[in-house]
Amino acid sequence: MKITIETPGEGEEDEIIVRCAALDDRLMHLISALKTDQAGLTGYLEDKIVKLAAKDIFYFESVDNKVFAYAGKTVYEVHKKLYEIEEEYAHADFVRISKSAIVNVAKIAYIRPLLNGRFEAKLKNDEKIVISRQYVMELKKKLGI
Repeated sequence: MKITIETPGEGEEDEIIVRCAALDDRLMHLISALKTDQAGLTGYLEDKIVKLAAKDIFYFESVDNKVFAYAGKTVYEVHKKLYEIEEEYAHADFVRISKSAIVNVAKIAYIRPLLNGRFEAKLKNDEKIVISRQYVMELKKKLGI
């Protein structure tokens, strides 16, 4: 793969051109990561509205018909449905781990098996979350194991 980097002229917009014979999963992942990072996500914390970067989010969780984004030790409310987030971040580092949660696999320190086919993930912020058995295969696929 050849990579060319050029500096745009004054007044020109930054531009990325992908020239390929076929779009494979690797390129789709890269394109999605660029789009996702650029778009950002709006989080609500008390009386503040905050622009969140996908790379800073550890996981999303749905509780009582509200969706929350966990970014380190701070929890933001997000005005999107969990399935919308799952679709929007499908090619990024996020994967559904239960009916009520989506995790950022880049923030997983390790995973370990539990009883009944479930797994537990310890995140880099020391939180532990449970992966339902029906989502374990998808997580393993995303992690490449």
